[in-house]
Amino acid sequence: MVILPIDELDAGATLAALEEGVRRRRAAEVEDLLLVARWADLHSTDPRLDPRPVPGLPRPPGGDRLERVGGEGTPMIRELSLCELGVARGVHTLAARAAAADALDLRHRLPDTWRQVLSLRAEPWVARKVASLSRHLSAEVVHVVDEAVAAAIAGEAPSRVIAIAEAKVIEADQAAHDQRLRTEQQRRHVSLTRADATGLRNVIARVTAGDAAWVDAMITRVAEILATRPEHDGASRDLLRSEAFGWLARPADLLTLLLESGDVPAEVGDEPAEQGPDPDPEPVVPSRAVAVPADLLDALRTLDPARLRPRVRLYVHVHEAALSGMVAGVARVEDLGPHVLAQVRELLTHAHVTVKPVIDLRQSVSVNSYEHPEWLKERIHLFRPVDAFPHASRTSRNVDLDHPVPYDPDGPPGQTNSHVSQPLGRTAHRAKTHLGYRATPLPTGEMVWRTPHGRHRIVDPHGTHHLDPEEYDALVGDDELDRALARILHQHRTGQLPRRDGEPS
Repeated sequence: MVILPIDELDAGATLAALEEGVRRRRAAEVEDLLLVARWADLHSTDPRLDPRPVPGLPRPPGGDRLERVGGEGTPMIRELSLCELGVARGVHTLAARAAAADALDLRHRLPDTWRQVLSLRAEPWVARKVASLSRHLSAEVVHVVDEAVAAAIAGEAPSRVIAIAEAKVIEADQAAHDQRLRTEQQRRHVSLTRADATGLRNVIARVTAGDAAWVDAMITRVAEILATRPEHDGASRDLLRSEAFGWLARPADLLTLLLESGDVPAEVGDEPAEQGPDPDPEPVVPSRAVAVPADLLDALRTLDPARLRPRVRLYVHVHEAALSGMVAGVARVEDLGPHVLAQVRELLTHAHVTVKPVIDLRQSVSVNSYEHPEWLKERIHLFRPVDAFPHASRTSRNVDLDHPVPYDPDGPPGQTNSHVSQPLGRTAHRAKTHLGYRATPLPTGEMVWRTPHGRHRIVDPHGTHHLDPEEYDALVGDDELDRALARILHQHRTGQLPRRDGEPS
């Protein structure tokens, strides 16, 4: 890589270098798309025509198959080939799939836009966004989007190009757009983002406008009640609304709060008189008070709120040294990320806690069967929670458990082991099983991979790293000294070895 003498550039030369950098970056992105399309071309044949692993016997289930990842009119690609494409690009298989879909869409469905990208006059990422937006359109009408975008993408701002694409997608197929609107009504959801470094998460809800108004009104009212409490003195409106939102998850406590504040009247109020049609109606804002019949109110007052609290299983991983005070107390809470012990206590403030026995993960246990029993699955997840495929990022219990060394029914006992079995997503597991991937567990816990076309990776607690063929051979070889030296070299290169004071990084 050529490094410019940046400190010696004047203003004009700096701007010229920036312009040339844009061109080089676009050229690199175009080359990436061309290579992805080439990979798709090389893997567009039907795997059912390949020679069978065992002549005369049916193919094993779960093998490779052709799949259309792009829009209508694009060639199909072998599904499991996307796993190795992701390894080479250093991304998850789903990201590799998206790149293949975009490259094929641009080449086959958006040729005018593709020519602008190839000329380096347009940003490839904007073209990829257009390809994604228009993927559902038929091959007969997608040209409407292509022509409009090609005329704008070289000169208009990216936001303007995307707005044009969105409008043309609707214009190209109004009936499909109307159907999509109806479909979107069935895709309402509530989801959570990942926890950030402070232990906070965003709640994303896609609900009807009416439900949103009711939720907003309830949050506003609870925030008003909380504002009257001494412990919230001086709190901002946004902070109070955030606190109020948390109360919605505890209906028993929320009911008690509303009862104590007098927000649940015992009698139903008079119905408002009917009004004539309003030519300019105001948005409907739900009433702050909820009318409840007197007999039901009496029952609510005698109800033990604790009985309404939901049951939740919370996994908290903490080192024994943190519990003893020897080191700073930081715990990993599954699905929530790192928490200091004070945050863990806050999580459990409104809960009845039942402590389960602690599992000693230092102990290696095994069974003499191919299947993983539930108690062993639990140990494997706690010991190795992240998908072990190169560049994967999934942390989930809903994965396949793979034997890195193929299970031998006539082999030795204990082949299904808590410290050897690895979690893999379903597609990656199928690719490893049917395409000749080699996964070798090291005695120190790392997993060393070789892909069908000779890409070498090592997956360790610090992620996925490249390996030279010589390093790979040493790590998977029988010579313990060579293996130890290769591992030390890898750890040194990736900054995993502790450094002495004053030693440069």
